Parts: sequence; C-alpha cells; structure tokens
Amino acid sequence: MNPISILLLGFAMSTDAFAAAIGKGAAMAKPRLGQAMRVGLIFGVIEAITPVVGWLLGKGAARYIEAWDHWIAFGLLLVLGLHMIWNGFKPDPDEPVDEAKKHGLVGLAITGLSTSIDALAVGVGLAFVDTPIALVAVVIGLCTFGMVTLGIMLGHALGAMVGKRAEMLGGVILIGVGAVILYEHLSA
Repeated sequence: MNPISILLLGFAMSTDAFAAAIGKGAAMAKPRLGQAMRVGLIFGVIEAITPVVGWLLGKGAARYIEAWDHWIAFGLLLVLGLHMIWNGFKPDPDEPVDEAKKHGLVGLAITGLSTSIDALAVGVGLAFVDTPIALVAVVIGLCTFGMVTLGIMLGHALGAMVGKRAEMLGGVILIGVGAVILYEHLSA
C-alpha cells in the first residue's frame, strides 16, 4: 500500500467514529476541548488496536489462501464500504438513551469498540497484502483521535446533519482503497 492509500484508509476507518462523535457532541451541553480529546483518545486507541488483532488473525490464515488474498482484501473492503454507505441511509433510532452511560468510560469504550469492528475486518484483509500494519494502526489511531476530537467539538453546532454523510463518504473511500489494492495486485 502506498502512503496515500494508508492515509485514506485511516480517514475512512475514522468516519464512523466521527459520526458517533458528532452525535455525542450534539448531546453534550457545551463540550470542552479536554473532554473531546479524552473521547478522541479512547476511540483512537481502540481503533488502532483492532486492525492489529484482525491482521494477526488474518496472518494465521494467509498461507492457506495466498492465491486469492487480494480478492479477499477487496471483498472485505467492498462489503464494509457498502455496509457503511447503507448505514448512512438508515434513520437514527428513536429510543431514548441514558446520556450519563453514553459519556462514561465504559460507555465510551463500548461505543469505540462498536465503531472499530470495521477496522478489525480491514486488519484481516490487510494480512493478505504487503502492508506495514504498525504504521497503518498508528495512522488509523491518529486519524480517529483527530476526527473524534473534531466531531465532539463540532457536534453541538452541526448535530446530525453531517454524521450520516461522513459515514457514507468513509464507505466510498473504503471501496476505493479496496479497488486500489485489487488493481495493484492484478497489474503487478
């Protein structure tokens, strides 16, 4: 993967966390930068760990499916991208949520983990291509930290207006990264 693809992947992986952060910021009376950075750190660390776990799982299976690895990476990124786009079209649930639980450490960690499942699957896909997983994990974590911090701060002003569109854009980027991986392997 080239550096631009890694950076785009980092931003794509952070868009669902960004969308969640906008929602959290919208629910907060007036978020402070320290609060936003705390949430960003929690999400960023979780988002950086999950692709490494996925990569380790994928490496264990890599020798058995090496001939199709680029197709698998493309397929996983395509499915995840389409899932993110589909989620962007779904309406938000109307059920009330306990705000105190949402902003506590456990609630934030659970939300961070739920937005990083796609990064786990991407890590599995990246195990089949020549990718520096440590660099990818750091880039994903830093992008997520920045996007979540920004999302919390912007959330109060922007509310739900941007959140769904950001997730849809992330899905398109994931599909694009998958297409680049497929193209690089088929043209090599």
